[in-house]
Amino acid sequence: MQIGILGTGTVGRALAEGFVRTGHDVFVGTRDVHATTVRPMDGGPPGSMADWLADHPSIALVDLPSAAGSAEVVINATNGAGSLDALTAAGAEHLTGKVLIDVANPLDFSAGFPPTLAIKDTDSLGELIQRTFPQARVVKALSTLTAALMTRPDLLPEPTTLPIAGDDPAAKSVVTDLLEQFGWMDVLDLGDISNARGLEMWLPLWLRTLGALGTPLFNLRIVRAPTEA
Repeated sequence: MQIGILGTGTVGRALAEGFVRTGHDVFVGTRDVHATTVRPMDGGPPGSMADWLADHPSIALVDLPSAAGSAEVVINATNGAGSLDALTAAGAEHLTGKVLIDVANPLDFSAGFPPTLAIKDTDSLGELIQRTFPQARVVKALSTLTAALMTRPDLLPEPTTLPIAGDDPAAKSVVTDLLEQFGWMDVLDLGDISNARGLEMWLPLWLRTLGALGTPLFNLRIVRAPTEA
């Protein structure tokens, strides 16, 4: 499957590596290919994107319209504050009918760290993206954990739970299959895209848990009561 990832930060690179590892063709999209290639990487080990691309020769760095246009599945791994601009630059015509996995959180750093959410309670970034691009099939997923765990749930000593949300059942089936290829064993469908509110509002608790544990390598496991016969 051809996967178009919008965003070249830590999340975008982790997802690109994961999808290549599971046998997919990956295009990573950016606004300015030359500028992105020569600048230092955002997060991760020292070096430029050129160094990272040299280490991952099967991954193509292209502009945003090319990444979305070439893809069967598009992933929004951009900064939440710039997601709508990036998706608009990618082109609504390149999102029509496609599964669009929204990984971003609408972070607001105006009051410093820890950030708050710019959208919350009665709306979410996932819903805003779905309203802005109604012909896309938006699925909120992977916004509740650190980048390293997104494609490597086996880094934790036991299976954990990954919730998703979206309006299109077939799109969620596609996303669930991709997640299971990464090794996710418990993908929990919360329902329609309005449930992206809950996924995004997990961020404040995630940040406090990070502070208490001193590591981002953690996740929740939903334990169900036994079903009565």
